[in-house]
Amino acid sequence: MKINSLSGRFLILTTIFVVLAELLILLPGIATYRENYLLTRLERAQIASLSLLATDQSTIDPDLENELLANAGVYNVVLRRDAVRQLVLSSPLPEAISGTYDIRNASLWSRIHDALRILIDPENHIIRVVGEPVQRGGQVIEITLDTKPIRIGMIEYGLRLLTLSAVISGITAVLLFALVQRLMVTPIKRLVAHMSSYSEAPEDNRRIIAPNARIQELRVAEDALADMQTQLTAALRQKERLAQLGQAVAKISHDLRNILTTAQLFADRMEFSEDPVVKRAAPKLINSIGRAVNLCETTLAFGKAEEPPPSLSRFMLAPLVAEVVESEQSLEGAGLVDFIVDIAPNLTIRADREQLYRVISNLVRNARQALEATGEHGTIEVGAGETRDDWWIRVQDTGPGLPAKTREHLFQPFTGGSRKGGTGLGLAISAELIRGHGGRLELNRSDETGTQFMLYLPQELSMQPV
Repeated sequence: MKINSLSGRFLILTTIFVVLAELLILLPGIATYRENYLLTRLERAQIASLSLLATDQSTIDPDLENELLANAGVYNVVLRRDAVRQLVLSSPLPEAISGTYDIRNASLWSRIHDALRILIDPENHIIRVVGEPVQRGGQVIEITLDTKPIRIGMIEYGLRLLTLSAVISGITAVLLFALVQRLMVTPIKRLVAHMSSYSEAPEDNRRIIAPNARIQELRVAEDALADMQTQLTAALRQKERLAQLGQAVAKISHDLRNILTTAQLFADRMEFSEDPVVKRAAPKLINSIGRAVNLCETTLAFGKAEEPPPSLSRFMLAPLVAEVVESEQSLEGAGLVDFIVDIAPNLTIRADREQLYRVISNLVRNARQALEATGEHGTIEVGAGETRDDWWIRVQDTGPGLPAKTREHLFQPFTGGSRKGGTGLGLAISAELIRGHGGRLELNRSDETGTQFMLYLPQELSMQPV
């Protein structure tokens, strides 16, 4: 049994409470034994005194007096009757009286305190005890006696009481422990076993727990677990159907892309038509077909089951960024954008060159399109560097920034698009590719002064699965 388990901790708590119960029983018991012992000695001393007072003799034989005192277990007896204090029986004291105890109105705490004082002191002392005579045999009776017999009696009584209470407490603890095991630990273990079994095959309806706990709290937990498992199983089945639907959409997009490509070729020819109506409609038609082709291509790219694992190699980053910038500068409308590359020529990183090209190209293209949409001059800057643990790449622009709704779902497909006709697949795919390298893609800031993305690649070889 492990200490940090529920059973182990309950056993520790049970042991602690048993010990506390032993103390609560033992201390008052010892105090009561001491009080009864003293009351018995007072009663014996009173009986011996009254038997002497009943005679008319003014003196008593020393042997008889010693016998009476020995039977009472005391040294002296003082009895006050009719406001007269009289030393009835006496014998020489071996030492001075060390303390006086009045047991007539003693509280429980004072009785426990006095008993402990005698119990922890192994030396024998002479004490005076003041009490009330029984059967109205006087006003006050005082006796002197040794503490050693009291201490021996308390020890013997305490051991008997401790043994008895320990047996009772032990039996109670065992029964309580077994009851808790039956009512709590076993149902909790059953709950954990159901959770482990369900985690192995969450699509299997047969592994959903059937609540049957008799304890209300555990029944509530089982009901909540059953609801969660039912919802999760339904969600997994829905996800499987959506995956199948995605495959069908990918096939349709593939065929549709081919059809639209053919339509785009004919639309390009319509631009050279002399008909003014055709000339006005051709650019809009071409743009619409172009957006449809782009949607099909991005849907096909995202619809793949997974991206291939990155093929890592070392290469200089500056030439790769230069290729991206050159490709973007060649596109129509790029004249409004200035490109700045702030990368050391000898900066070498380790990554998949083609996948990193796709990521940086997507970030730069998004920035260029955002600037072109404003119709104003802007700047795109690509910088890079390294720390002890990572290589970092910064892509920032002076555009209008991303809308708040776009920032909330930035890396989610079909929800993070910021421009009209965008799908948001580019950023979702880019983030997935960087995670495949064991890195991360983050939006550092986006406001009216522009947008800045930070890309981090670890210098260590470990990578996360895509």
